[in-house]
Amino acid sequence: MKVGAADDGDTVMIFTQYYLDCLSQASYLVGDESTGQAVVVDPRRDVGEYLADAQARGLRIVGVIDTHFHADFLAGHLELAQSTGAWIGFGARASAEFPIRRLVDGEQIVLGEVSLEVWETPGHTPESISLLVREHAGDEVPYAVLTGDTLFIGDVGRPDLLASIGHTADELGRMLHASVGRLMTLPDRVRVFPAHGAGSACGKNLSTERWSTIGEQRTGNYACVPMSEEDFLALVTVGQPAAPDYFVYDAVLNRRRHDVFDPTRRATPLELADVTALLDAGAVVLDARDPREFAAGHLAGSLNVPADGRFAETAGMIIPPEEQVVVIAPQDREEEVVVRLARIGYDRVAGYLREPEAAFLGRPDRIARAGRISAAQLVAARRHPTPPVLLDVRNPGELAEGAIPGAIHIPLAQLPGRLAEIPAGLPVVAYCAGGYRSSVAASVLRRAGFADVSDLLGGYGAWVTRSASADLPADDAGPRGRTDPDQLLHDLEVANDARSGG
Repeated sequence: MKVGAADDGDTVMIFTQYYLDCLSQASYLVGDESTGQAVVVDPRRDVGEYLADAQARGLRIVGVIDTHFHADFLAGHLELAQSTGAWIGFGARASAEFPIRRLVDGEQIVLGEVSLEVWETPGHTPESISLLVREHAGDEVPYAVLTGDTLFIGDVGRPDLLASIGHTADELGRMLHASVGRLMTLPDRVRVFPAHGAGSACGKNLSTERWSTIGEQRTGNYACVPMSEEDFLALVTVGQPAAPDYFVYDAVLNRRRHDVFDPTRRATPLELADVTALLDAGAVVLDARDPREFAAGHLAGSLNVPADGRFAETAGMIIPPEEQVVVIAPQDREEEVVVRLARIGYDRVAGYLREPEAAFLGRPDRIARAGRISAAQLVAARRHPTPPVLLDVRNPGELAEGAIPGAIHIPLAQLPGRLAEIPAGLPVVAYCAGGYRSSVAASVLRRAGFADVSDLLGGYGAWVTRSASADLPADDAGPRGRTDPDQLLHDLEVANDARSGG
């Protein structure tokens, strides 16, 4: 998304939003065409797009600002500073291993006619800031406010992330209450541009909209309604999604001097013998193919995190940052997968397996298949003398939509650390909302040694649809059964076509 604001005279403000869907992450380029100066706010690590756009518009990036120490991705401040010589700015409470410009409350960052005013808005983290963007030095009403993770569209930043080491959720929540109140003093027409959108684990109710206004948030955001500190704390802390373990790693690494991302470095192609040797030595094989392809045949012990989804964040839920990784990617997407891992600071990628399906034919002894069952088959399985253990890997807030009775609830982000809670020696069926996370969870269980694991095709949504179409109670059941994954998918497609008349 690119948004521009034009001046009546000679000055034109360049205002560009960059949105990364797979991380629900927004960054910004703000520049003044009359002086050619610009800053980038909350950049991601692969910075080529900012550099290319700045060059195309005749802009020189003089500053890089992070609204806070991000936990969900590794920011690109070091990369941009190295490429452009720009200073790196953080809120006044920030402390880092590299030189930073501490931005104090009320400070003006002047680019020409265009300027940014710093507001300290702690709460999500202690050093969080927001930036008021003005197109003209004398503008009483700002063009926009860049709110970082303090204020989202439809939500506010959570105060309970472990990234805020040294502060309790209660302390940060009270700061956040005050910060949101301060932002609500801005005029209604000020545009709101946050650092994240729907899907981010930095909040629980983020909108799919990329921007809004203060007026819209004043009336439509549940957390912006005037209320006491205690009511605010109770409201914003309940039902938050489980935070991936890598969040702490990234929050700490964003404070440190670390290796910069090298866009010219290519991923290393590997043969199957290389991959199996690395796997036997303890490396993690990350298979980013579609769950259907993974189920049909994969390297035993590998983890399935499909590239078509929240790939990097999900990989960070189940793979420790210090692990060496080997990638199996969809055709011609190997470099993309490696870059997406680098965005969360996962640089220990040994390489990727070339033409995996062909390679697998040479070592059938190392290849496994994955069980997948339909909602109808699960109904049958629950009447078996040895019914499967049901594992619900959705986030806490999703449970309000309902759950399959008797299921163990462990959010995917917590699964690697809570495997002992799943009974051993019994069949397990994992499910989520629609099927993406359950394939991931099932692969985690298999790698941990669980022998009989399936995931529910279509997730809880398919279960509800099956119960409704069959007029069955949610805990109905019958004999257990399984079929080949490809046949199962074919049967589901035929059934769906029949229901839709197609």
